[in-house]
Amino acid sequence: MTRLSFAPLPLTLALLSCSPLALATEGSVGRPITGQIIFSNAGIIPPEPGWVISTTSIYYDGKLSKSKAAPVRGEVGSDLKMKVSYTMTNITRVWDTGKGPWNFASAVGLPVQYTDASASVTGPRGRTVGESDYGTQFADALITPIAAGYHFSATDHISMSLPIYVPTGGYDKDRLANAGQNTYTFMPTLAYTHLYEKGGEFSLLGAFEFYTRNDATDYQNGSIFRLDGLWTKGLGNGWAAGVVGGVIKQVTNDTGDTADKLNGFRGHSAGVGPYVGWSGKFADAQASVSARWVPEFDSVNRPEGDGISVNLTLAFF
Repeated sequence: MTRLSFAPLPLTLALLSCSPLALATEGSVGRPITGQIIFSNAGIIPPEPGWVISTTSIYYDGKLSKSKAAPVRGEVGSDLKMKVSYTMTNITRVWDTGKGPWNFASAVGLPVQYTDASASVTGPRGRTVGESDYGTQFADALITPIAAGYHFSATDHISMSLPIYVPTGGYDKDRLANAGQNTYTFMPTLAYTHLYEKGGEFSLLGAFEFYTRNDATDYQNGSIFRLDGLWTKGLGNGWAAGVVGGVIKQVTNDTGDTADKLNGFRGHSAGVGPYVGWSGKFADAQASVSARWVPEFDSVNRPEGDGISVNLTLAFF
C-alpha cells in the first residue's frame, strides 16, 4: 500500500459541528450549522502518527420569521434573532498503528462562544415580552474517544467516529444567550473522500445526532440527520477552490410540554456556498487554511441566515 501524507486532519470535530447552532431543537438552537460540518479530507485519517491542532471560527447571523413560534426557555417565543461567534480549538492524536489499511485517532475540542440573541417570549399568563441577551462563555466540549479510518486505495478512503458533546458549557435556563446546551449529544459519523490527481477532492460526511433530555426545562430534542458535501478543484501551488453545502433533517419530534404545543417542532434546513483552501508546509508542520460562506435556504423551524467560517490546521507527524 502506498504511504500517504495529508495536511488537514479528517476530524472536524473542531468545528462545531463544531457547531453552536442547529435546526428545530429547543430555542431553535442545537449543534450543527448548515454546510459547516464537512471538512477537507473528511474520510481520511492520516497513516502517520502524530499530533494535529486545529482552530475553527464560525460566525452565524440568522433569524426566525416574526410569525413563527419557537420553544424558548421552556416557554413559547417568536421573532427569534441571533448572532453567534464560535471558536473551537481541537487537539487530535493520531495513533501509531503501523502499516496497513486501518488508522485510528482520538480528539478533544474546547470551544468559546459569543451569543447575541433576542426574542418575544410568551409567559404562563399569556403576556408577551420582548427580551434580549448576550454574553461570552465556554461552550460544550467535544470528545471523540476513537475514530477509525480505512484506506481502500491512494484515492478512496472512509472514516468512522462517535463524537460526543458533553454539557460543560455555560448554561442558565433563564437566559436567552447560552453557549451550553445542558445535554449530551451522541453523533455516529461516517465520511468518504475521493482524491483527484491535481489536488482536488470530493468528500461526503453524514451523521445522526441523539440528544439527552434537558432536565432544567424538561425538553427533549428530536434526533437529527445531517449530510454535508465538499467538491474542490486543485489550482496549483497548494490552492483549491470549490463548492460546499449541506442539508439538516430532524427525523423525530421534540417532546415535552412546550414541544407538544408546537406539534413537535420538527424542521429542516439546506445551504450551499463557495469554499477556498490552501495546504502546504509551514516550518516543521503540515499546514492548511480554508474559508467558506454558506447562505441557508428552505429553513423550517430554525433560524435562516448566513454562516462564515475560517479554519487553520497544523499537523506534526
